[in-house]
Amino acid sequence: MRCPYCGSLDDKVIESRTMANGESIRRRRECISCGFRFTSYERIEEKPFMVVKQDGRRQPFERAKLEKGIERALEKRPVSTNTLENIVNDIEDKAFMKGKVSREISTQELGEFVLERLYSVDKVAYIRFASVYRHFENLDEFIDEVNKLGEEKKSER
Repeated sequence: MRCPYCGSLDDKVIESRTMANGESIRRRRECISCGFRFTSYERIEEKPFMVVKQDGRRQPFERAKLEKGIERALEKRPVSTNTLENIVNDIEDKAFMKGKVSREISTQELGEFVLERLYSVDKVAYIRFASVYRHFENLDEFIDEVNKLGEEKKSER
């Protein structure tokens, strides 16, 4: 660390102290050349988790956006706030695990995680989300998706 007084690069750490719940470290240093004492701070620089849009743009992951979309799909459905919170937590965890190395995930992968989770919780919410996410162009596409649900229901019996 460069001494702010004489510019020398030779110093020694006198004291280290963890700050802000372990988020940073405060170090008291002493320049070996001139004896000047100064303080430095260290903190981890994290690369933000990004969402890659269909057109290639990247945006920071926002839990609130994810929650809002799922909330809309579950609107007026018999699903508790606690369940909504659990769904969002599960999807967020899955997304971070999937994008662990690259620190990013595509909106397509994120949407599939949401559909998968909504399918297991509420079929109406699943259809609502799918209609927006999959951009149904006409009524036939919507009916096909509902029919798939009906066929799966029959095969479960």
